[in-house]
Amino acid sequence: MAKTVGKIIAWVVVLLLLVGAGFFYYKFLWVFSDGTKTGELNSLTYTGYIWKTYEGEMILSGYGAKSSSGGAVQSKIFKFSVADKAVAEELQGLTGQRVTVHFKEYKGALPWRGYERAIVDVIENAEPIVPEPANRLPYDASAEQLFL
Repeated sequence: MAKTVGKIIAWVVVLLLLVGAGFFYYKFLWVFSDGTKTGELNSLTYTGYIWKTYEGEMILSGYGAKSSSGGAVQSKIFKFSVADKAVAEELQGLTGQRVTVHFKEYKGALPWRGYERAIVDVIENAEPIVPEPANRLPYDASAEQLFL
């Protein structure tokens, strides 16, 4: 009888460990979403108490579809983490520019990977928001005379 109870307890423990491992894999390691986003890189910070991670925000602009917005341009903030230090250092130099990034989204965040569920892994494209000086209109000195 004691051997039977011991076997049942052992099987229950093994089953609970397998269910826990499956849940951990689904929540933290399985890639839920994989894609790209383009927007203005607003900020990238290196933050954390125990595990220092790179956390960023990107402003995604678009047109509002709801009638209350009247079709006006609206923006949405995309919050993300960066696990790779080389990618984070490259992003720090692109703050304020229009950037296209590739990301993987998980169902949960791990503290050593970052605070956000979306993890940026590749910078696909970057371009300045302000046009190059050659593409700007020439300066009109006559307009300045009106105010002097």
